Amino acid sequence: MTDMSLKLLEGERALVTGCAGGIGRGIANALQAEGAIVLGSDITAPPAEDGIDFLPADLSRKDGWKALLDSALAKLGTISLFVHAASPRRLETDTALSVSEETWDRMTDINLRSSFFLGREVGRHMRDNGIKGRMILVTSQHRQTPRNLPHYSASKAGMTMVMKELARVLAPDGIRVNAIAPGAIPGGGFVSNDLESLVAQIPLGRAGTPEDIAQVAVALLSERFGRYVVGTTVEVDGGLGLASWIPSKA
Repeated sequence: MTDMSLKLLEGERALVTGCAGGIGRGIANALQAEGAIVLGSDITAPPAEDGIDFLPADLSRKDGWKALLDSALAKLGTISLFVHAASPRRLETDTALSVSEETWDRMTDINLRSSFFLGREVGRHMRDNGIKGRMILVTSQHRQTPRNLPHYSASKAGMTMVMKELARVLAPDGIRVNAIAPGAIPGGGFVSNDLESLVAQIPLGRAGTPEDIAQVAVALLSERFGRYVVGTTVEVDGGLGLASWIPSKA
């Protein structure tokens, strides 16, 4: 029987990319609050008051993911939880007709290439050490709907398949891989030119927060709530994906 008094992630060792702000920072803080030993990575450090142990990493470099993993294992010893939340800031001007090759490469290197190679090698580490670990890739609603940011949407679509491929090969070893697809979460990499009109489309009537995403991440990564969830994308969007939603007139 589960001891409900224990923190959900007590004693777990977690690596979280993109921890300097936004969703990654929210997840790192939530994992730490639930008892995990958290190591965050990003280009810049999170606020000192968060108390997140930090490794600088540039995942746009071809060897960036390997340098991060080597350093993370040296620091943590083992990894039982992995969250890939790193993603470059998007500019609304980077449309299908204007995005540069450099911008495309940076987005896909951080989102897609690093998520696969980090996920694969963390998975191998878990398997080889008998760790029944858990992973989350942070994707997006735009993995399946265009947003006029082709490099972003394409990379998130690819991450969804990376998640499924990793989930399929690692599940027999008791390693669970899933994804979270956030909706409108201001901060971090998300900038909207017209947040008010976007919020008007959300059935819950508000934009999301990093904490909204983080609580779902905690549940998925825990063995109390997520133990039979594998290869799944959880939408955390306040209902934004319900494009035809119309409020009832009672």
